Amino acid sequence: MFFTYLRRELRRRRKAALVVASGLALGIALVIVVTSVSSGMGKAQDKVLQSLYGLGTDMTVTKAAAPAASSSERPRFQFDAREDGDDSEQSSDRVMVQGFQTLAASTVAKVSAQKGVQGAVGGLSLQVLKVSGQFTRGQFQQDGTGGQQGGPGGSGAPQGEVQGGGANFDVNSYSVYGTDVTEPALGPLTSSKITSGRTFRTTETAARVAVADSAYAKEKKLKVGSTVTVKGVKYTVIGVATADSGDAAANLYLPLKQAQTLADAADKVTTIYVQATDSKKIDTVKSAIQKNVSGTTVTTSADLADTVSGSLSTASSLATSVGRWLSIAVLVAAFLVAGLLTSAAVSRRVREFGTLKALGWKSGRVTRQVVGEAMVNGLLGGALGIALGLAGAYAVTAVSPTLQAQLGGGSGGNGGPGGGPGGGFAGPGRQAAAKTLDVALTAPVSVTTVAVAVGLAVAGGLIAGAFGGWRASRLRPADALRRVE
Repeated sequence: MFFTYLRRELRRRRKAALVVASGLALGIALVIVVTSVSSGMGKAQDKVLQSLYGLGTDMTVTKAAAPAASSSERPRFQFDAREDGDDSEQSSDRVMVQGFQTLAASTVAKVSAQKGVQGAVGGLSLQVLKVSGQFTRGQFQQDGTGGQQGGPGGSGAPQGEVQGGGANFDVNSYSVYGTDVTEPALGPLTSSKITSGRTFRTTETAARVAVADSAYAKEKKLKVGSTVTVKGVKYTVIGVATADSGDAAANLYLPLKQAQTLADAADKVTTIYVQATDSKKIDTVKSAIQKNVSGTTVTTSADLADTVSGSLSTASSLATSVGRWLSIAVLVAAFLVAGLLTSAAVSRRVREFGTLKALGWKSGRVTRQVVGEAMVNGLLGGALGIALGLAGAYAVTAVSPTLQAQLGGGSGGNGGPGGGPGGGFAGPGRQAAAKTLDVALTAPVSVTTVAVAVGLAVAGGLIAGAFGGWRASRLRPADALRRVE
């Protein structure tokens, strides 16, 4: 009887039911789209951060102090004197530690020993300046006097001038990162995918091998098996890596010991990459490291996320604040409208419900009938809302609008938060100037989002049913008799 009457009443009042369901559907669809876009923003930001400091890294540890570079640390280039007429090309490399700030390699063990740390690995960020070119000797040209005029006392040296000659030198700069090959799961190289060749083996701690970033390899026409020379040392390229998003952490990756030798920085690191045992206790781990490992600065991914600006940050703020509040406002309005329409429908059915009560229906039965109709309207609105929300999220993913994430640099070599090399979390080999990364926006819909939508649909039906049920429960059989014509 309940379902028969329910089906008949919904069919008879299908226009009113469709209006209620459409209002709920609009609010639910908006919630799904905004939630999905917010999730996409979070994934885009995570992708940017992972491209900077490596997948699985929760925080970095760097040296706290950041004094200005002394004159002895500034690059100096020396060229040998050549014999007369020797104009062959000369070159000189200057390998510098990014930011000139290092930590003792033993600090890695101290960080690893802290409670809540699952793993820690050190790395050395270097910048290589290569000056190459040649000196050209000038040619002496005599003047027309025949060289007979000279100083007091007689004939002097030939008169004339030197023409031509000079120097022509190019300055090239590229970044090198020394990675601990015994810990391949941490560090900036984990944010890149090996697209040619292979990565380092754990036994190649002192091997003269290198992995090149794909963009740098293309520029320098490097491939697997090619040879690169750094400060007179030849390294064999064993692999080419492509960054998952944004810029690579460095142009070349070398085993940590090789990088320390090149920079005369034995047992030194610039950055320690840390992975926590529990992502929910990162702040606790950060406090423990700062307390127990003196002279360091700890920077978490959350700290770096606060420095991300550009259209990604703007869109994220809009989705989080404006979009979320708009969704709530539309939902509240949809619930109120559904409740008022249901209450109004009950008012128009006074004679119907009064007659049913006169025939023996209890108030509870009438109330359940009204609530049942409202629940069906809510579920119908939920189904429509989920369909509209999925269509909207799919449209956003299909269009994939490109957003820009700007990472502000700082002054000197330690521009980023935490004073890390090349800008803290901004990754080894990066300059202090701001970096702009392009990220494609998606709107993934999770099972949780769909579950929330279903819950909202049920809530909308209950709210509307509460309005109508309360009104129906107050009806009396006498009300029906008064309206009998």
